[in-house]
Amino acid sequence: MTAFEEFGVIPELGKAVDDMEWLLPTDVQSEAIPLILGGGDVLLAAETGSGKTGAFCIPILQIVWETVKDLQDGKKSHHSHSIVPFRMSFFDRGNSLAITPNGLRCQSREQREWHGCRSTTGVKGNGRYYFEATVTDEGLCRVGWATDKANLDLGTDRFSYGFGGTGKKSNNKQFDDYGESFGINDVIGCLLDLGRGEISYTKNGKNLGVAFKINDQLKNEAFYPAVVLKNAEMEFNFGESDFKHKIPDGYIALFRAESTNVKNNPNAQLSSAEEMKSKPNAPKAIIIEPSRELAEQTFQQLEKFKKFLKDPTIREYLLIGGQSSKEQINELQKGVDIIVATPGRLEDLLSQGFVLLTHCRFFVLDEADGLLKQGYGGLIDRIHKQIPKITSDGNRLQMIVCSATLHDFDVKKMAERLMHFPTWVDLKGEDAVPETVHHCVVMVDPQKDSSWKNLRQHVQTDGVHVKDNVKPGINSAETLSEAVKMLKGEYCVRAIREHKMDRAIIFCRTKIDCDNLENYLRQVGGTEFSCVCLHGDRAPNERKANLLKFKEKQVKFLICTDVAARGLDISGLPFMINITLPDEKSNYVHRIGRVGRAERMGLAISLVSTVPEKVWYHGQWCNSRGKNCWNTNLVEQKGCCMWYNEPNYLADIEEHLGCTIQQVEADIKVPLNDFDGKVVYGQKRANTGSNYQDHVKQLKPIVDELADLELKAQSIFMRRLLL
Repeated sequence: MTAFEEFGVIPELGKAVDDMEWLLPTDVQSEAIPLILGGGDVLLAAETGSGKTGAFCIPILQIVWETVKDLQDGKKSHHSHSIVPFRMSFFDRGNSLAITPNGLRCQSREQREWHGCRSTTGVKGNGRYYFEATVTDEGLCRVGWATDKANLDLGTDRFSYGFGGTGKKSNNKQFDDYGESFGINDVIGCLLDLGRGEISYTKNGKNLGVAFKINDQLKNEAFYPAVVLKNAEMEFNFGESDFKHKIPDGYIALFRAESTNVKNNPNAQLSSAEEMKSKPNAPKAIIIEPSRELAEQTFQQLEKFKKFLKDPTIREYLLIGGQSSKEQINELQKGVDIIVATPGRLEDLLSQGFVLLTHCRFFVLDEADGLLKQGYGGLIDRIHKQIPKITSDGNRLQMIVCSATLHDFDVKKMAERLMHFPTWVDLKGEDAVPETVHHCVVMVDPQKDSSWKNLRQHVQTDGVHVKDNVKPGINSAETLSEAVKMLKGEYCVRAIREHKMDRAIIFCRTKIDCDNLENYLRQVGGTEFSCVCLHGDRAPNERKANLLKFKEKQVKFLICTDVAARGLDISGLPFMINITLPDEKSNYVHRIGRVGRAERMGLAISLVSTVPEKVWYHGQWCNSRGKNCWNTNLVEQKGCCMWYNEPNYLADIEEHLGCTIQQVEADIKVPLNDFDGKVVYGQKRANTGSNYQDHVKQLKPIVDELADLELKAQSIFMRRLLL
């Protein structure tokens, strides 16, 4: 048995993992795999390279394979068509209403709309029944009784009766004062007298009197406990456990209703066996990635994990831009179980009906913070709304969200809105720099370093000053900005040569900066500075080929933007250079986290301009979003440029990390002794041994103090023993 099998992974997947020489699960895998196999929604925060792709791919593959196998063998879902009495229904509910697995707690995090739910069973005929509903979180709620003909917005039609937290009772869109308002921790008792045709409520045991006389036309209908919520949560007790307050005289717990008076909710029945059969283009799992490279990386992992999954074979498909839509549609029609996609292409094929969401069991957002920052929040909401919250074979939709940090505001709000009581697996915590990474900044000061004035060959700049009068004799802000751009190219070459870098990622702020630096390095050093580019304007095949060249060490340097490099896992990387600091402080940690992995030492160097630098900033106002745009006016002048103040960003990063980042001189000689002594970047930290003699000297006073305390404790004990 492999280590993975010990927490429920099937042997076929365990063997594949063993073949990949994963001897033990990583921390994130140990936490997440059992949670996902157990059916829960999970939020994951872990560094790239921590094994988080395996943390969600392995359990998803297992559950999808078991589901397909059951259908192939003709087995029905483990959910039978008989319904457990008196639970809130997973089926008869609004899209944004979450229900706990035991069916006794409901939650909606939708702040603009009401979402309701009815129970799996109701009562009819005669009798007097009671259940309790406790408000467990702040928000708006109505609770009461409804027939199966009512809509889910309780109290807004003639088939349902509700009592809301504002102290209003409602039926058929008529809201009247009743009783008193209620809120968090209040317990509402819901009473139904079928003989008299009356509905009443209690609050914390206090009877509020008759609220409704049931319409004579509904006296032969079955009534079901019902609730509607807006950003609220309620817990239900139908009588299986002790009520918090005494049942009013003459009433019985709903759970004790005679079977002859109980009726199953027709809206809570499972779909027919025929509907359980999946259509070929209806995947059981959709994994969304922010970039083609990351989608390909995840897809390749799936291929490795499923190596021994046979009879049936799981069909995974990579759905990304830059490929023939017609070919993709043909492949989807042949059948697919798992789709790994980038947002744009997925949206296209969803809107045309070539991808169906009817049987989706898993909805995965990898690098969710990146997806949201790219503006895909609306698309995520739309997809989630279309996916049935219970699949046709009776399983609940599981949502898995991976993020660089779960503390990101947008990620937290999305989780509250869409996820079902998620478990947080935060193994990253607040941003911090690993001990294996030496990071420093080099101040680029064009006023102090005037070498730019005499450069015969320099990196081509980005063109923001093409209309400005910039030349060495004029010491204007524009001239100094242009000088910074030239010097940064020189400092980059200097850093490479000073540290004999033979492998590094170089981060640039924009695509044009990447292109210009690539051309310059090739001109300056040829094979010495062999490099490739990775950014959104390069063709998909070129991006794929370039990444492969770098991974296989055919070239030394990968020049890229933040978006292109997000989530890439490149092992054994010794060096990283920031040509420009990121404007998002968390991205600094994300960038330098490319090095210093697997206990190997890494060096991250950031080039920081001492003067403001004018840069491109193409926003929504730019029709081409930067493509062939040469509007060099500032944003406030309806242009596409801004002044970039790196010292301010450096201060934000230092405040974020709670430290002052080491500054080195323009010669970029990093004083190793200021860190951990002599190291070789890209290799594991040398074991220099311990100076035990020094340790003894340092610990001697504390050891003496402990010995003294021990002597005193023993003396006190002996004195008391003799008394």
